[in-house]
Amino acid sequence: MTESKERKIKRCIESRVVQTHRVLPSDLNHHQTLFGGNLMSLIDNTASISAARHSRGVTVTASMDSLDFLHPIYSNHSVCIESYVSGVGKSSMEVFCKIMGEDLMTGKRYLAATSFSTFVSTKTKEQGDIIVPLVEPTTEEECLVCEGYQKRREKRIINREFNERFANAISYAAPWEAEVF
Repeated sequence: MTESKERKIKRCIESRVVQTHRVLPSDLNHHQTLFGGNLMSLIDNTASISAARHSRGVTVTASMDSLDFLHPIYSNHSVCIESYVSGVGKSSMEVFCKIMGEDLMTGKRYLAATSFSTFVSTKTKEQGDIIVPLVEPTTEEECLVCEGYQKRREKRIINREFNERFANAISYAAPWEAEVF
């Protein structure tokens, strides 16, 4: 049997997660918009649920591959993060997040950001090695997002190789012990 016949296939909607939050004054930066770090935390939380739903295993964030801020999110607006698995390797999953803002007074919605993250399903004593199911898009948007997976994956592999070489060249000396130029 080929690998694809042995592996289960799940539709994107089976890993879909939607979380909505009100943006409060404590969430804001000095521009009076949602602090980017807070949004990153919300994205990671939402995307991690999608990865766990898809793999039905223990997952960890391997990387936040991209986060493109498109429109600021203001105080007293809501932020809605929608995520689903958009591509898979053997044990890795790419998760797409669409971040929508909404002016709660007018009802106007806008695309605030998009993001891709990679999660890895980890081996456990109970489950052993995990081979994640393949993913099948069914909507026009899912097809558009999923069709770019292979190119994004190739770019991640190149970036990972560079990052490994780069990390090996970085000094581990304490900053107060480093030479001053």
